[in-house]
Amino acid sequence: MLPPNYFEAMDYAGIIRDYGRPESFVERFTALSRDELRAIQNERFLKIVAFAWKIPLYQRLWGAAGVQPGDIRSLDDIVKLPAYSKSDLMASVEAHPPIGDFHGLDTYPADQRPPLVFQTTSGTTGKPQPLLFGAKSREIQNLLLGRFYALQGMTNADIVHSVYGHGMVNGGHYVREAILHWVGAQMMTAGTGVETRSANQVGLMKEFGATAIIGFGDYIKRLSDVAREAGLEPGKDIPIRIISGHMGAESRETMSRAWGGAKVYDWYGVGDTGAIAGEGPDLSGMYVQEDAQYLEILDIVTGAPVADGESGDMVCTCLFKDDVFPIIRFNTHDVSAFKTDASPLGLNLRRIVGFLGRSDNMVKLRGINIYPTGIGAILTENHADLMSEYVCLVERVDGRDEMTVHIEANGALDRTTGAYEALLKTRLGVEIAVKLAAPGALGHLTQIEIRQKPIRLIDNRKDA
Repeated sequence: MLPPNYFEAMDYAGIIRDYGRPESFVERFTALSRDELRAIQNERFLKIVAFAWKIPLYQRLWGAAGVQPGDIRSLDDIVKLPAYSKSDLMASVEAHPPIGDFHGLDTYPADQRPPLVFQTTSGTTGKPQPLLFGAKSREIQNLLLGRFYALQGMTNADIVHSVYGHGMVNGGHYVREAILHWVGAQMMTAGTGVETRSANQVGLMKEFGATAIIGFGDYIKRLSDVAREAGLEPGKDIPIRIISGHMGAESRETMSRAWGGAKVYDWYGVGDTGAIAGEGPDLSGMYVQEDAQYLEILDIVTGAPVADGESGDMVCTCLFKDDVFPIIRFNTHDVSAFKTDASPLGLNLRRIVGFLGRSDNMVKLRGINIYPTGIGAILTENHADLMSEYVCLVERVDGRDEMTVHIEANGALDRTTGAYEALLKTRLGVEIAVKLAAPGALGHLTQIEIRQKPIRLIDNRKDA
């Protein structure tokens, strides 16, 4: 007997039965009560916990915390399980090369083993991490992203330009599958500036009439500048109506203005988990897909749950990954907070405010926590003369930590920066210096053309 192929293993009919089609997202979660949702979460949680007990990483992790299989009887018991992070997965890979011992492939008989979808992280902060998906979990993950695209107005009539990277990196392949399998739009998989030169990308968008762009906001904004340099008017010569991705340094207003008034939507997820939360047409925060993703906000220092409205690390449990790599209490080290008001759309789902920064990339200045990834939006949304490219340099001066934001700007570079510095002091509560740079001058520091996520922090204190 042959092992199942991808289509047999993914169980399409079961996915539709349990998760619906992307277009039914609003209808599904206006009708489903919180009690009904909790019952679904509990059932799926217990299933992935039972699978995880067969896997060496979890046996080791949970055993060290003194947890026994009988201790986890419902989702309420999740707090008994220790959280873990990428460093634990990389330690698993180091000890058990090449893909670690955090998967359950060896729990299947040879003739029932599901096919493995194998990608990696970008490796921009070190050695790439293996990303492992079974056919079923991969296709549910694709559907979850398809839900957000549908919620944001993308249809099969759109022509979608993607600037996510490819190669071994997961991003480009994942969004391509989500759109082709669940939205049905025409895809242009241009990738990063290394894969397809920026000037060629804007030419392709014009030639094929791109109506949507997906990817990281930093590079999407860069493409609008490249289009104008080529004599093209974004929104007119390139009829973009939707931008969906990860806005990062860009404010919604700045990005929309750069692309001729396009609607701009943000969504959040990481390589291991897929899409966790995303915006809808109400633009009132990101909806957490709670039937598939159980999200906790935990104190960065203590690991204890924080009150709604307070910020902390996002710790995710994927309730649908029950075939190859179960993810239970994975600490993303990305910071957010739960919203406390009601959904304008009437969806019975929790919302987060969005990505606020990384706790492992946080800088503490005079007792204030500063997230470099949020500084660009503060400056550009209030000063149209400032451009999107910036980098924060931190140094120790006379025994005190000091931050300087170097940001590209139009106009004279020797003008006073007092207004920019006053804005940062008002918004962040601490003095931060600002220095202006010519357009394009910071590219060698941010590496905007060659990285999925540009560098926004250079910490020179390590060399002090």
